[in-house]
Amino acid sequence: MVGRVYAANTIGAIVGAVVTSLLIVAWIGTQNAERILIVLAAAGALAALAPVTPGGSARPRIGVRELLWTLAIVELAAVLARNVAPVPPALIGHGRLTAVEGRGGETYLYVGEGMSGSPAVSRDGSGILSYHNAGKVQASSQPQDMRLQRMLGHLTTLVPANPRSVLVVACGAAVTAGAASIDPRVEHLTIAEIEPLVPSHVARYFSEQNFSVVDNPKVTVAIDDGRHYLATSNQKFDAITSDPFDPWVKGAANLYTKEFWELAKQHLNPGGVVTVWVPLYDSTMPVAKSEIATFFEAFPNGVVWGNTVRGEGYDIVLSGQVEPAHIDVDELDRLLASPGFAPVSRSLRQIGFDSVTALLSTYGGRGPDMRPWLEGAEINRDNNLRLQFLAGFGVDRDQRAEIYRSIIVYRRFPEDMFVGSPERLAPLRNALSGRPQ
Repeated sequence: MVGRVYAANTIGAIVGAVVTSLLIVAWIGTQNAERILIVLAAAGALAALAPVTPGGSARPRIGVRELLWTLAIVELAAVLARNVAPVPPALIGHGRLTAVEGRGGETYLYVGEGMSGSPAVSRDGSGILSYHNAGKVQASSQPQDMRLQRMLGHLTTLVPANPRSVLVVACGAAVTAGAASIDPRVEHLTIAEIEPLVPSHVARYFSEQNFSVVDNPKVTVAIDDGRHYLATSNQKFDAITSDPFDPWVKGAANLYTKEFWELAKQHLNPGGVVTVWVPLYDSTMPVAKSEIATFFEAFPNGVVWGNTVRGEGYDIVLSGQVEPAHIDVDELDRLLASPGFAPVSRSLRQIGFDSVTALLSTYGGRGPDMRPWLEGAEINRDNNLRLQFLAGFGVDRDQRAEIYRSIIVYRRFPEDMFVGSPERLAPLRNALSGRPQ
């Protein structure tokens, strides 16, 4: 009997934990899940208090005392269930920093609880939209974030010669996917997102910023982990871009390993490009070196593009190709001046890039030139996930300016990468040397 009771308790604990966390919370939310648990606890109490006749030969009699206990348990359960508070939106939005960042001034437009995360969308007093997940802001309509998100999307399609097929790993606010989708050469774009609530709800609040990308007929949304999607697909792409969570968030470091970049490289068509966002805030020098060095292990000629705020580092974009990169400045200028690329040109102007020179002047360096700086950097691999360990020490640290200044020390004008007419290259050369154009 003891064995059967112990087995039933163990099986019940496992089934209850799995069903509650993966099904019930995602289906009806934490608040209603807690109410169900209260009702089940009350039912268990009633079953335990029910009078039992030895042998069960006669119907047990229910006395006044049993009736009073039953009424008390039912009433207590009802009171407790009615007073279960919903999860505070600010807690979902800001996590551990709720007491600091989750104060007044922001209105939550959407809060969801999913199987893989709890996303939220808020608007502050100045009209800035923010997408929250993993207890922090992951994307927003702030100028510096819009600049990064669209840079990531546009560099993904402007660097390769013919970006017909594009894969976007992680949807988020879908601004990066939207920027890639408006390139007229893109025929099909796939968004791989692990949490269904993000493309179905979050992305729609940013439809103005992301060009309503999830409703674009040439876009397919795959509800899947980005790495699993690549590992189980035979499809190849002309461009792959990844915009995951911060590397210190549980699970994100898997999307920054050498093996992941090798997997992405295997899914590139000839001439294809891979891009990824790398944060410099909430980071340290060893973290940034690990991320960049790991990427350059797979793409030795990889390139750093800087997203700066008031001239100081904020975050960066890494781009890599199997073949050495060649960017024809004249061709880019011709494309962006053509009528078909008017949406792309307008999108770039909205984030401060009014010319090809302005966009390409974000060049921050490349693999061969940065080898001395990256010497001794720890490579993030599947079998050690060193980045997740290192990144944990970078939380609440602000070395963004120092990191970016140390990167551009090694910046040299890439004579073999930027090609074009002398009159087009001269302004770019001046911009990268710091001289007035």
